[in-house]
Amino acid sequence: MKHNDTYAIGKDGVKWGPVERTQWLALQHVKRSYSDDVLSQLDALGSQFDIKEYARLDYASGALPVFSLSSLTWDKSKPNVLITGGVHGYETSGVHGALRFAGSAAHEYHQRFNLLIVPCVSPWGYETINRWNPNAVDPNRSFCKNSPAPESAALMELVSGLAFIMHIDLHETTDTDNSEFRPALGARDAVEHKEWAIPDGFYAVGDTLKPCPEFQKAIIETVEKVTHIAPADESGRLIGETLQQKGVINYATKALGLCAGLTNARFVSTTEVYPDSPKVDAENCIQAQVSAIIGALNFVDENES
Repeated sequence: MKHNDTYAIGKDGVKWGPVERTQWLALQHVKRSYSDDVLSQLDALGSQFDIKEYARLDYASGALPVFSLSSLTWDKSKPNVLITGGVHGYETSGVHGALRFAGSAAHEYHQRFNLLIVPCVSPWGYETINRWNPNAVDPNRSFCKNSPAPESAALMELVSGLAFIMHIDLHETTDTDNSEFRPALGARDAVEHKEWAIPDGFYAVGDTLKPCPEFQKAIIETVEKVTHIAPADESGRLIGETLQQKGVINYATKALGLCAGLTNARFVSTTEVYPDSPKVDAENCIQAQVSAIIGALNFVDENES
């Protein structure tokens, strides 16, 4: 399969250079408002969170601020928990799930944990409904030394020096993975990326080096109360990875530069919601993300020693 048979930019067998990246960027347009959808919700959360602009990301289209929400009752004697959304800005329920949790359920956990919530790591990606940033770089492959993504570098700087017991990173797997993002990745890197079966339902991704199966199981069981869990495909896999247990696969998070590998937290999970399923709507997807956070926190609260 020729890469340019499946994607309009680039030449077969040739990685993208500045010209192709510029061509790609010219095709991206603002489709929704980060200010209206995300920033507008922050004022209402000021009564229970210390809200800080931790970075301002300078894009050619204009600068966009990114914010963190931390518990007002931050206490060094409590364990720290990190909740991130919108590393891939187009994955809507991750952003709004983090905000919904902050506004609806976080108050139940402030006494037990120090919560640090970053609802939208990649605001340009949110506005343009993109997996990549304007330089055609994937922030969720860029949590590494000398990160090529300013979105990732800013988050790394925010959490530097902090130890976390838990990190949950909120994502989605969408039909556009096959229709847009994997073809674009293949063209950019001059590597063929075959389509994979998009899982119909929620699943979680653990860390290969510290999979914590009981922790992942607790997330699945909590989410299952509000939405359906993705079944394995005919080969017993989800997105090409071997199923570890119901609704759970593992990734090498640090080696791949994933956000879930950002910290050295003992308990780590990446959520994956499928918003294109005929069985769900936008509200159900948000509820699934909130349930995942709650299931994770309850497990750590009951089992952390």
